[in-house]
Amino acid sequence: EPRQCVERFVPFLRERGFAVEVRDSLDVFADAETMARMDLIVPCWTMGVLEPEQEKGLLDAVRAGAGIAGWHGGMGDAFRNSTAYQFMVGGQFVDHPGGIIDYTVNIIRPDDPLMAGVNDFAMWSERYYMHVDPSNRVLAATTLTGEHVPWVAGCVMPVVWTRPYGAGRVFYSALGHVAAYFDVPECMEIMRRGLLWASR
Repeated sequence: EPRQCVERFVPFLRERGFAVEVRDSLDVFADAETMARMDLIVPCWTMGVLEPEQEKGLLDAVRAGAGIAGWHGGMGDAFRNSTAYQFMVGGQFVDHPGGIIDYTVNIIRPDDPLMAGVNDFAMWSERYYMHVDPSNRVLAATTLTGEHVPWVAGCVMPVVWTRPYGAGRVFYSALGHVAAYFDVPECMEIMRRGLLWASR
């Protein structure tokens, strides 16, 4: 539900003074003039292909100081052909053992301002198994039980993280498979904070 998810955050950003532009084409990434004035980029594009000039424009903008923040497959399972994009994001979706299941999100860094006042919480969603960059600053994680895939039992899988990329800030949350999951207060609050934190 990419459009429905985006619509959850457009009013929030406008209320905080952002001039929000929603685009339905990746060609905007190749428009250097447009990208140079972006304070925050919020990709919501599962899979797809980044052409070389689009990839360069996006990565250059973030390296120059534009923030990037996103959720679930709209950022963490986008552009499987682009390892440079995955390096910027800090991870890539590879599976969701068991499909839609109940699991717990554990706050790893309760002292971080992005997590202040947020306690461990329950989700019913796809629990992403990801290839993750060890340099990420992990804020929340979940522990796989092995019920669905026994050989990963006990694996602590990052769910929310931040990282720098050049002069830009990167925020990612694996939560948000459908728009209704943002009705979970912790899920919504973490994403709102992440958007503001990542912005230039």
